[in-house]
Amino acid sequence: MAGDEQDGLGPSRCRDGNYGISIADLRTINEQKGLEAVEHIQSKYGSVIEICNLLFTSPNEGLSGAPADLEDRIKCFGSNVIPPKPPKTFLQLVWEALQDVTLIILLIAALVTIGLSFYPAGDDGGDGGDSEQEAGWIEGVAILGAVIVVVLVTAFNDYRKEQQFRGLQSKIEHEHQFSVIRGSKDMHIPVGDLVVGDICQVKYGDLLPADGIIIQSNDLKVDESSLTGESDHVKKGESTNPILLSGTHVMEGSGKMLVTAVGINSQTGIIFALLGASQGEEKEKEKEKKNGKKKGDGPNEVLTSDADVKVDLGSINPELPTGNSHNSNNTNAVNNKVGNGEPKKPAPQASARKEKSVLQAKLTRLAIQIGYGGTAIAVATVLILIIKFCVKEFAINKNEWTSDKTANYIEHFVKHFIIGVTVLVVAVPEGLPLAVTLSLAYSVRKMMDDNNLVRHLDACETMGNATAICSDKTGTLTTNRMTVVQSYIGGVHYKQVPNFETLASSFRELIVWGIAINSGYTSRIQASEDGGLPAQLGNKTECALLGFVLDMKQSYESVRQEVTEEHLTKVYTFNSVRKSMSTVIPTNKGYRLFTKGASEIVLKKCTHILDCKGQVSPFSPEDQDNIVKTVIEPMASDGLRTICLAYKDFVKGESEGVNDVTFSEEPDWEEEGDIVKGLTCLLVVGIEDPVRPEVPNAIKKCQRAGICVRMVTGDNVNTARSIATKCGILDPNEDFLVIDGKEFNKRILDEDGEVSQELFDKVWPKLRVLARSSPQDKYVLVKGIIDSKMSTAREVVAVTGDGTNDGPALKKADVGFAMGISGTDVAKEASDIILTDDNFTSIVKAVMWGRNVYDSIAKFLQFQLTVNVVAVLVAFLGACIIDDSPLRAIQMLWVNLIMDTLASLALATELPSEELLERKPYGRTKALISRTMTKNIIGHAIYQLTVIFCLLFLGPQFFDIDSGIGGDIHSPPTQHFTIIFNTFVMMTLCNEVNARKIHGQRNILGGLQRNPVFIVIWIGTFIAQIILVQVGGSVFYTKGLTLEQWFWCLFLGIGDLIWGQLVTTVPTSTIPKNVCRRLRGRHEEDEEVDHDMMMEEEDVGGRRGQILWVRGLTRLQQQIRVVNAFRMGLDARYDSTSMSSIHSYHSLQNPKIRKSKPMSSPSVEEGATAETQFNN
Repeated sequence: MAGDEQDGLGPSRCRDGNYGISIADLRTINEQKGLEAVEHIQSKYGSVIEICNLLFTSPNEGLSGAPADLEDRIKCFGSNVIPPKPPKTFLQLVWEALQDVTLIILLIAALVTIGLSFYPAGDDGGDGGDSEQEAGWIEGVAILGAVIVVVLVTAFNDYRKEQQFRGLQSKIEHEHQFSVIRGSKDMHIPVGDLVVGDICQVKYGDLLPADGIIIQSNDLKVDESSLTGESDHVKKGESTNPILLSGTHVMEGSGKMLVTAVGINSQTGIIFALLGASQGEEKEKEKEKKNGKKKGDGPNEVLTSDADVKVDLGSINPELPTGNSHNSNNTNAVNNKVGNGEPKKPAPQASARKEKSVLQAKLTRLAIQIGYGGTAIAVATVLILIIKFCVKEFAINKNEWTSDKTANYIEHFVKHFIIGVTVLVVAVPEGLPLAVTLSLAYSVRKMMDDNNLVRHLDACETMGNATAICSDKTGTLTTNRMTVVQSYIGGVHYKQVPNFETLASSFRELIVWGIAINSGYTSRIQASEDGGLPAQLGNKTECALLGFVLDMKQSYESVRQEVTEEHLTKVYTFNSVRKSMSTVIPTNKGYRLFTKGASEIVLKKCTHILDCKGQVSPFSPEDQDNIVKTVIEPMASDGLRTICLAYKDFVKGESEGVNDVTFSEEPDWEEEGDIVKGLTCLLVVGIEDPVRPEVPNAIKKCQRAGICVRMVTGDNVNTARSIATKCGILDPNEDFLVIDGKEFNKRILDEDGEVSQELFDKVWPKLRVLARSSPQDKYVLVKGIIDSKMSTAREVVAVTGDGTNDGPALKKADVGFAMGISGTDVAKEASDIILTDDNFTSIVKAVMWGRNVYDSIAKFLQFQLTVNVVAVLVAFLGACIIDDSPLRAIQMLWVNLIMDTLASLALATELPSEELLERKPYGRTKALISRTMTKNIIGHAIYQLTVIFCLLFLGPQFFDIDSGIGGDIHSPPTQHFTIIFNTFVMMTLCNEVNARKIHGQRNILGGLQRNPVFIVIWIGTFIAQIILVQVGGSVFYTKGLTLEQWFWCLFLGIGDLIWGQLVTTVPTSTIPKNVCRRLRGRHEEDEEVDHDMMMEEEDVGGRRGQILWVRGLTRLQQQIRVVNAFRMGLDARYDSTSMSSIHSYHSLQNPKIRKSKPMSSPSVEEGATAETQFNN
């Protein structure tokens, strides 16, 4: 026995790991429902306590936590991990990169060129001999090599990003923890460390990480829609429905759970296994053959290790999980296949494309427009070259097409075709996908250092367009360290902690017991080990009340030891409807009810109050109004949260007090309305939650940046007004609106009780504080602002939330921020970004990073489009004028595919600066290419085209060199065309420096020292160009230049920097507005990015199917290559299958609020977070 204890297996354990119950037995229990489960447990095991004994665990003390014990349980029952889908191999990514249509065309053209170079050509008057034949195959090989380099670079980038994603996913999973009891102590452990036999403490807002059986519960209700598809919350209890399943959400109440299945043995794990089998049927058959199993045995076999099943998550397309691999969104993906036995028709994939981020929509539109233009010019170039060649060869020179000249003619046509394809390649910004990927990946990694954990990549750049932020108060704008600083007891208003001994005797026990018992037992005050402030664990409001007890030199722990959770008769947990919490305990004479909650709400339920002597006195409505005016409003005006505590005695038999309620039969505790009324007011406390010192400055930055900050809180109007004033949200010089939820609904509802957008538009522009708000009010506010078309740029809304019922608002917002510390699992799952420090200043940093992403991509676009315009026009005009392009295909590929790839890396790694917050947000409909950018693109294109064509026609005379015009198809490279190519590259390199500023700034070198990547890449590209020109030879069609020629190339390149200053001087107003407006697309103001309209999207989809080249731009149209790099992180939040985690909120998508019952929607009847308790 002693040996067993020493090994950590417990005094009653066997060394061989045998338990009194098997995995199959536990699975049978978990498959039972409702009363069937209760009967099964009672008939076979007696009680849940007996199952605890069979698993060698204690319902009160939990497991010992000894490593040997935990390892033994993992060996016997498995770990709480579902194996992820294996990452794509490098070769798979290479194959995906090769799917680009333009690259495929180039590959074919290059192979044809190589083939023709070996075909014996007839004499066409050329004099190149063998060198000409050699040059023919060199061009094909060079183009082939360029394509291979691009493919390998793209695949390597995708591979690296997928590895980064895996690391990010691992970090999120490790940070998600769950509350358990081990060694008689409450502790939080990573969900992956849960084992069978653990005793978990579940509470509202939790995403259950494992299957289990309820040991004890209080008003527990669970959303099982992720498994069953039923939106109604399921009431759970030891004697009614004791089974809890992984992947479901606790919407209300609390309790303790015995873990009975983890990982692949849990219900969610089994569904994952079924999904893997259905998606990889062939592999599964091969596996079954090897293992000698029959089809259909898998799901019912005992799974004892993670290796026993291969889980294919390919079709689930999960969002980044908030920790536990049991993502309810994923499990719902197979809900159509499991349960009813009949597969349902899956939701159309179009819905997954319905939502696009602001930048994604603009890039998609721009790609289509560029593609149309590029295709037209490419086709025109090919036609002009072929027609002019045919006219010259057959009409003017009178030559005939003979068999010995066929190869030569075909080679000419192929050359013209390659030039045309190259024009198309140049027209399409191939570096843009990499720029977007690098910018997003770089920003996401850096944002983690700024306490922003990005779950959906598009949220990163969308935040840069935010025009409005709807923020919670508690914990976000305030420190979330609450303290009772004022109290009203027995008619006396205390401005400091009262002396407990001076209080009337009848107060003493009621206050201590009312606070200790009527608070979550997980909330407690823990002394600091370093002598600092004690730690507040659990709900902060309850911790403030517990601290009030400790400040009066009393102990709440002794009360809890006397009255354990098992002895509580009934608990009415806090939710957004009640705005209070009540607990019933047995007494010698009957029962006692303790209630606490929002002061004005609880006061209305009071009919009596204790006076200064502790005597019960009547409490009329006039007395209530007097306390509101003299006590509550002054407290609220000081920025204090006011909480009222009350009680009520149920006495069996004769009543002893005027406020007692007598009963002969035990009251029906389910009739809450009858139970929680006729209370006796005990005291009112004012709780201080100081404003974070850094918040006022952060809000000033937002306002300066053109972002309107609104406070949405459940607190009293006066409290909210006070805090908003301290934060700087309210400006005395502005015309603002501060209203509560009741007045808000009154103003926005029409005669039919429905939300009217017209009425809503009269409220939201001036609204700054929405107090006493419900989660539905927050949702209506967010949706109304997004749908409003009052502002021409359309509003982009960010919202913060921490509660279970904040899910709809977080989902609806363009960017949803969940609180990492105080937020529930439901809120985190519905969010786009998690604030790991719950601090508003982190939102400001997210704005900076978002704008930086947007600007980085805009910088690259300005640079890339200038290059593209010049290269395309040079090729096109060259074809029209001299029957050839001064820039060879391989040279344009070097500029467009390789150098621009490096430029995307250089421009995408700029660090954000405070300067980003000095401009207004772009908004939803502002063109991606601004008028200033258009001016820069046109201005620099004019300079570069002028220089190139001057060199083309005047260069031979100026430099005293041979002209390259009129050369044969295989003529050797000339210094003339080499100077043109080199000058173009030098101007492009200098324009890369110009592109660092896109808002008309003159100091183009500002902040350059903070971006060493840019400096290294720029210098590296310059050196590569020197090598390419001097030794490139026939491969790149270059001939070495003299020092003087290099000097002139550099001079003309630097001239682009000087020209840029002149372009900056030109007023932006000279660019017509309709030039930029055309880049927005048709009816964009009414259709494009609206969250509820798809007309433009469908129109784009139709156009996409008509033209071949658009199919080659899938990287631009589907999250611009980010899909390939972060495929598992796609935001499918508006897909019908992704709404399962908040399935019960479906009615909120089209809110309909009745005047008579503004809170009657079933979607907000139940559940809220502990951190929003008492009107966050």
